[in-house]
Amino acid sequence: MAQQMENSAAQTTVYLLGIGAIGPGFDGWPALRAILREEEAWSRTTTRIPVLQVLPAAERRRVGIVVKLALAVGLEAARHADRDPALLASVFSASNAEGENCHALCDALAGDDRFISPTRFHNSVHNASSGYWSIATGCMAPSTSLCAFDASFSAGLLEAAMQVAGNGEDCLLVVHDSIYPHPLGSVRPMLDNMGIGLVLSAQPAAHALARLDLSLSENPPTLAPLEKLAALQGGTPSGRALPLLHAVATARHASVDLEYLAPLSLRIGVSPCH
Repeated sequence: MAQQMENSAAQTTVYLLGIGAIGPGFDGWPALRAILREEEAWSRTTTRIPVLQVLPAAERRRVGIVVKLALAVGLEAARHADRDPALLASVFSASNAEGENCHALCDALAGDDRFISPTRFHNSVHNASSGYWSIATGCMAPSTSLCAFDASFSAGLLEAAMQVAGNGEDCLLVVHDSIYPHPLGSVRPMLDNMGIGLVLSAQPAAHALARLDLSLSENPPTLAPLEKLAALQGGTPSGRALPLLHAVATARHASVDLEYLAPLSLRIGVSPCH
């Protein structure tokens, strides 16, 4: 879909209905919105992963950080958008595998018996979050899982927007990152665990937050809206969303360029709906 957009030099328009956000120093979109509006100072505290009650007890014991993070921001975005999560098509985008499981599997393979835990293995696959989302919400709508390294937010947003534009149905985007323990963490450093959820629609609902006009450009990425947030933008692929979220939080017209697949950027024209 991104290739189609590139070839046609087209612009795609969608409407943002709801946001979910969890990361270092904020436990939800209201907290991040206050930081972006400079109503609250950002303190780089460790990301707190919420306890979820939407999964059966047996599943809650098995899932790792990535799944908990993905479900939390997805559910927050759906509530904010006043949408039933069981009816939403979804796109899950992550820059890498779940760090803890990947580390544990590598550790087991380096041991003498090389025994791999079946639970860890099925939680390590890239579409684990999508699978647990369907278990937690009962959702049977189509779901896509993808990965684009540091461009994972833009790639996920572009995929979700093109699906909305193509079929006219609302779509949930969940972008989530997980830190790797040492030694993998020294090769793929990550500031902290972080997740962003967005609900997109083809129609300007009464409570829509903003109109988003998406196109591809070769402009350099827009810098973090606040200097103190530069580490968060550069330290997590989900943090690449901050210039967009700043424009939405402050309800202003803006044009931002987000990191995509070089030499391209994803240009987003942001227009408040209220």
